[in-house]
Amino acid sequence: GCRKRKSVRGCVVGPDLATLSLVLLKKGAEEIPGLTDDSKPRRLGPKRASNIRKLFALEKKDDVRNFVVRRDTGKKKKAPKIQRLVTPAMLQRKRFFRSQTRARMVLSKKLKADYSKRLVEFRQEQKELRAAEVAKKKKEKKVKA
Repeated sequence: GCRKRKSVRGCVVGPDLATLSLVLLKKGAEEIPGLTDDSKPRRLGPKRASNIRKLFALEKKDDVRNFVVRRDTGKKKKAPKIQRLVTPAMLQRKRFFRSQTRARMVLSKKLKADYSKRLVEFRQEQKELRAAEVAKKKKEKKVKA
């Protein structure tokens, strides 16, 4: 069957629709019972470290882990795993990767220098061989003449 498009804006809403997703744009004079008369707190708090800092107006040096929004689930309290948290392990990993990159750069520089040195030697050898060959040919030409 063809999918029934559920839209309100500019369309006639049919009686065959069970539910409609609507957003309140403007609040009127009276309260709507069960909708606007009570305010429910957000179920979950922020998960990202920077958003937790923003919510509680924390400084850079404050520990974000102490300010995580926890929720009760009967026996225990649940808290989200904080993302983008700067930890000593993460900083160590970053230092390690940077040192590896630096070591690779130094090694490649050394290899390039060795290669260019060897190339100069090779070219010199080739030049000498060629000069010897040319001298040999000249000598043979003189002998013939």
